[in-house]
Amino acid sequence: MPAYATHGAAGMDVVSAEDVTIPAGGRHAVATGFAVAIPPGYEVQVRPRSGLALKHGISLPNTPGTIDSDYRGELKVIVINLGDAPFPIARGDRIAQLVLAPVTLAAWHEVDELDDTARGAGGFGSTGGHAHLE
Repeated sequence: MPAYATHGAAGMDVVSAEDVTIPAGGRHAVATGFAVAIPPGYEVQVRPRSGLALKHGISLPNTPGTIDSDYRGELKVIVINLGDAPFPIARGDRIAQLVLAPVTLAAWHEVDELDDTARGAGGFGSTGGHAHLE
């Protein structure tokens, strides 16, 4: 079962239920061996483990992944190996973190135009680069 590693942890560690080796550049939906019933109004976010990312180049390609409250199948974690060597995962290895989060549903309204802001349509670095912060 997923579990918090420390009292202050935001994410629950989730472990592999299978032995698998992910080749360099490869990905695999790693089985966890359990399913969940998430209460309506919540989601579970699936996030990578920082130690695996830093030390081995192991991450999750759809980060954060979302498990919806109406999903009832086995939870599988899509793991990608961005490193340069095959990465073995053994049954019981911690592979990801799960964070329970509230969901706010949106209601869309079509309009002819949007209000003006100081930023406007500027995006992708339009507020300044990292040198601007110094």
